[in-house]
Amino acid sequence: MSGTARGGGLATLGLLAVTAIWGSTFVLIKDVVGRMSVVDFLAVRFVIAAVTMLLLFAGPLRRLDRRQRLRGFGLGLLYGVAQWLQTEGLARTSPSVSGFVTGMYVVITPILALLLFRQRMPWSTWIAVVLATVGLGVLALNGFDVDTGVLLTLASAALYALHIVGLGHWSKPGDAFGMSAIQMAGIATVCLAITLPHGGPAMPPDAKAWIAVLYMALVAGALAMLVQTWAQAHMPATRAAIVMTTEPVFAAGFAVLLGVDALTVRMLGGGALVLAAMYMVELAPRFRRKKPAEALHLEV
Repeated sequence: MSGTARGGGLATLGLLAVTAIWGSTFVLIKDVVGRMSVVDFLAVRFVIAAVTMLLLFAGPLRRLDRRQRLRGFGLGLLYGVAQWLQTEGLARTSPSVSGFVTGMYVVITPILALLLFRQRMPWSTWIAVVLATVGLGVLALNGFDVDTGVLLTLASAALYALHIVGLGHWSKPGDAFGMSAIQMAGIATVCLAITLPHGGPAMPPDAKAWIAVLYMALVAGALAMLVQTWAQAHMPATRAAIVMTTEPVFAAGFAVLLGVDALTVRMLGGGALVLAAMYMVELAPRFRRKKPAEALHLEV
């Protein structure tokens, strides 16, 4: 096996491991926010992650010019609001539903790219939009009602999509580590600001909560960011995006495995439709032999 092939295989395994970590966090967050407030959890988690990344990537951060720092910080603020909405939504819905609805960012991204940058989309994208909409309905609708948790999570998915479009438009190949660190600082700023009305963040209430917060900050945050950045330097963006679409599958799998959710026909049917839409959106550019800038994703 050549060095290039071996590196690509390791990158795929690394990115798949990161995606599994992201999927596992839905159940963990659901447990933690039942014992501490959402805003406190987010503030403590992202301050720890930000401090870690600023220390690790201090050199690359210093090499960014002022414009890139401002753009990165702005994208971090946007992502911080998305994280807040997603976690508030998760506190009101099941981990499996949250995982699938969050994954809708893959479908929303090309729509925003069309509206903001007038990028023409193939017919397959619009079929994917229909598939995703039907899948979301099968998965999350209860009669004619969509609960608050689903709406908050869908709003966060739209903000994630906006973040992806902005990052794809502004990011440069050599800026990944520095941009990651400054974005994490922006996320931490948002999360801290949200806690100010009640005097700042309260610490996790017990050792179990601390373990979950540290896992979310250091493993699902800082380490995952590092592995993702390395992995995407060794594989095409489309291939990376396809690997990352397994996140909601892992989320539902962990929820069922841990007994949080029961496996249902609706979960299988709705999830299959949403995943089909994600794959259609990400695979179509490959068949056109073009590199889709909107396929990049940065999860913290």
